[in-house]
Formats: sequence, structure tokens, C-alpha cells
Amino acid sequence: MGNQPKQFGRRISPHTLTYSAVLLATMLLASCAAPPPPAPAPQPTPPSAPQPAPQPAPVAARIPDIISQAANATNYRRDAAQHIYKNNSARIYKGRMPPLLMAVAVLELDVDTMGDIAAIRWVRGPTHLPNVIADIEALVRASAPYPAPVKMPGVIYTDVWLYDKSGLFQLGTLTEGQRNK
Repeated sequence: MGNQPKQFGRRISPHTLTYSAVLLATMLLASCAAPPPPAPAPQPTPPSAPQPAPQPAPVAARIPDIISQAANATNYRRDAAQHIYKNNSARIYKGRMPPLLMAVAVLELDVDTMGDIAAIRWVRGPTHLPNVIADIEALVRASAPYPAPVKMPGVIYTDVWLYDKSGLFQLGTLTEGQRNK
């Protein structure tokens, strides 16, 4: 039986021994090799010069259509009431109002320096008549822009809306009064 080594009682062929020796030599050589170099670290990008902020396109200065020379809210209220009457002439009640009105409302209006509405606030709204509230707000918005208060940095004024069941109205500032009977 010669000098061949036995593995657990079985003979090992010469080819298996050669294969095992080559495999062992390859593994030893592989373990002695230097590890592969690490991947190069990414180079930090130099900070770019700050970009100037984009400038908005030039806006043409808007010139107010109507100007109020009023120096206080009381005088401005008259200019605003006349403006509302001019823009809603078909809705103005002519003459003295009837003794029983559908609604009496108090509205505060905030007008900016260009005559645009900044805010609408109800001081006393006809909450039982939401359609009247909506109608008055629509009339107020449709009348914008208002006279620009050039002598004031905007204005907040209050006016009384006298609203008839016909849908016509008068403003307290320009009212012709109310009939007794």
C-alpha cells in the first residue's frame, strides 16, 4: 500500500494532495498581500462666492386714482362715504329712510395709504341677517380702491349702514334722516 497518507482510513489520491497544496499556497500568499488602498477621500469643494440675492423686478409706482386731503378719520369718513355713494348710486335710498329699517349695522374699515382695504371689522353686524352682512361687505369691496389718505399713514374709520328691506341703503355720514311715520 505504499507511502500514501490515509485520511480516516481512506487513501488520498495524489491529485487531491496537489490540489490541496496549491490551494494552501494561494491562501498563504493572499493573506500576506497588502490590503487594497482605501478609496481616495472626496476632495471638499471650495466654498463658492456668495451669490447676490436676486433683485425683484422693478415695480412701477402706483399712483392713487383718488386722493383725500382729510387730515383725520372724521373728515376721511365723509370722503369715503361719498366714494361709496358714487360707486353704488343705484343702491342709495333717496330721501328720508322709513321708520322701520331692515338692519342698522356699524362697520369699521381700515384703508391703507394707497386707498386699498387693509381690513373690514364689524362693530355691530346684523348677525340675524347674514345675507345683509355679505351684501354690505360686497359693496365695500367693490368700491375699492378708496380715496388715498395722503395726509395720514392710512386710516381706520367707522360708519353706520342704514339698510332698507328693498336692499337700498344710506350711510350715517350722509343720511337724509328718517321719517317718523
